[in-house]
Amino acid sequence: MFGLVPSSFSASTRSPGDSTEQARLRQANRAGAATLAGAGLLLAIAMAAPAAHADEASSSFHASGNIGIASQYVFRGLTQTNGKPALQGGFDLGHDSGLYAGVWMSNVSWIGDTNPAASASLEADFYAGWKPALNDWLTADLGVLRYAYPGSYPAGMARPDTTELYVGLDAKWIAFKYSSSLGNTFGAPDTRGSSYADLGLSHELAGGVTGVAHVGRQRYTGASSAALSYTDWKLGVTRDFSSYLLGLFYTSSNAADAGYTLKGKNIGRSQLVLSLTKAF
Repeated sequence: MFGLVPSSFSASTRSPGDSTEQARLRQANRAGAATLAGAGLLLAIAMAAPAAHADEASSSFHASGNIGIASQYVFRGLTQTNGKPALQGGFDLGHDSGLYAGVWMSNVSWIGDTNPAASASLEADFYAGWKPALNDWLTADLGVLRYAYPGSYPAGMARPDTTELYVGLDAKWIAFKYSSSLGNTFGAPDTRGSSYADLGLSHELAGGVTGVAHVGRQRYTGASSAALSYTDWKLGVTRDFSSYLLGLFYTSSNAADAGYTLKGKNIGRSQLVLSLTKAF
């Protein structure tokens, strides 16, 4: 689901003896394999979800799945696919006690855009937590989330895999979540304890249309805190069509060019996202 390794933290290398074209072909083959593997797993999720629903009726467990497409993948105000489309999906298993676990995946391009010698085009997020109802209108949420980016990385490039603990409160139309990293954050060195504060609002307007708004603050620790910390925001609407959800969002941020420029563009720039998600 997310992040950027600034170019100043990555080494651009290529295997000795490779021509530029050979390196590109090797990267394309590995990236294509990872994307196909991710697409296959998403298909398996879509096929498995109905069976899981059939079994849950007689137990206190409940399962759900989702698969969708988006015009691009934006996470915490930063485009993860450089304006290109994304295929996404996930699977969740919950219990009446409030315990839950799940996985969510999407294709990404920012790692290869940062360092062409890397081939990691899939993000896989694994999470588990507890979401107890405090009363009839307030729910708490405590959990852990692992952002994994499988693939091959050249020597000298920090892996962006990140683990965060989070705590949140959801009061129907307003929700707040605070996340803190347990180690280096999306590949930036010495950033243990970096945090993200997320405030979201949602309100049903009319005819199945819901308005949504969000503001978030990504704060990095360490020597590069000033260059990497930023605020992002989002406005949008969603329309529910039975098991399909159509969304249109405007996102932006004040991410600094020095830390967040790839291929000549700031990945935190103002952007539009159109998405369609199918729930199972």
